[in-house]
Amino acid sequence: MVGVAGLVDDRGVVVVGGGLAGSEAAWQIARRNIPVSIIEMRPGVMTPAHTTSDLAELVCSNSLGSDGFRNAAGVLKEELRTYGSLIMRCAEGARIPAGSALAVERQRFSHLVSSYIKRSPNIHVLREEITDIPQHRPCIIASGPLTSHSLAQSVTGLTGEDNLYFYDAVAPIVTMESCDLSRVFWGSRYGRGGNDYLNCPMTKEEYDRFYDALVSAKTAPRHEFEDMKVFEACMPIETLAKRGRETLAYGPLRPVGLKDPRTGERPYAVVQLRPEDMARSLLNLVGFQTRLAWDEQRRVFRMIPGLEKAEFVRYGVMHRNTFINSPEILLPTMQCQHDENLLFAGQISGVEGYLESTASGLVAGVNAARLVLGLSPIRFPKETIIGALCYYVSTERTGAFQPMNANFGILPKSDMKRRKKDNRLAIAASTLKVVHDFEKTLRYRLD
Repeated sequence: MVGVAGLVDDRGVVVVGGGLAGSEAAWQIARRNIPVSIIEMRPGVMTPAHTTSDLAELVCSNSLGSDGFRNAAGVLKEELRTYGSLIMRCAEGARIPAGSALAVERQRFSHLVSSYIKRSPNIHVLREEITDIPQHRPCIIASGPLTSHSLAQSVTGLTGEDNLYFYDAVAPIVTMESCDLSRVFWGSRYGRGGNDYLNCPMTKEEYDRFYDALVSAKTAPRHEFEDMKVFEACMPIETLAKRGRETLAYGPLRPVGLKDPRTGERPYAVVQLRPEDMARSLLNLVGFQTRLAWDEQRRVFRMIPGLEKAEFVRYGVMHRNTFINSPEILLPTMQCQHDENLLFAGQISGVEGYLESTASGLVAGVNAARLVLGLSPIRFPKETIIGALCYYVSTERTGAFQPMNANFGILPKSDMKRRKKDNRLAIAASTLKVVHDFEKTLRYRLD
């Protein structure tokens, strides 16, 4: 590794990691006319999940989640738009049809992010592996869930806390031309949005055969000393299936709002595939993140009606995700408690999800810029999704800490019952009012 001393501007900020969080953090700093250096180890050193050297590469799903205000993920997107998020700007530019979800064409999305970053006169990208936390301050560690072993050890040594970890899983991708279109049909997901998902309907008999094969299939080997800690939202399909025979039929394979045009009836279960690109040439098996061995994936997933001759361009894989014990380490500003010029962002900070990582990067970037400008770091309102996430990852708790994604449950207690959809809209409206008021204050103080 080449040391960063002498390669970065002493007046600026160092950001370690060029993923979603690092790119967003750098953008927020640069737009305030402060020099920033992104240090990204790819392509010199690759991770088990990345395949390119592009900034902000999406390695799991190409979906960024719901875009509606009845869902906290949709509110989070609007918050990011309000604060001038680069990631949201690029997501809209690479958007493809996916019903009520915001899905993007992966390559175009990462190319857009990389293009904006490269064109910024205030951002310099260094391609180096960082094995120790840089001495430069302010510094943002946004190295992601696949932080290299050496840097993870350096983080552990600095914070005095052991790294925690869980396993994340990636779903397979197949080609559209290899699907049997006589057995499948286009439709919506859960009755919302347009006909943007390719549906593989199953009878009870087909489902039972598939289920038996899935739960008995061989999984990829892992190190025996590694305890499996799997985040609930990324549960492998075979692990979820082992909770009970009907778990999938009432979970990711539930056929809500769908009728098989061949029979005119609702299928017993349905496997849905989401397009990876505008041309619909590649399809992602929704909810099928897995750690099955590759030969088993071919055998079992080709039992799905319409996928008997499926061509796999990417198999599902599992990889280790690293995150710090952030309640013992971070402040709601994403600063370290013991070194306030060192900040963390992204999944290593304890948030879970693409846009949650982006949000933490935005907060870290804003506050790193404020440190350079001689201003006090600012706490985002806890009545907002972004603020609530920052408070969640920095709040002490009695149980073991686990990563958190956007949800209404992390907002301050309300007298409204959050399970009712109308009240969710009221919560969203109240939250976004706080966001817009805060954005005016933030803009006046900083931009």
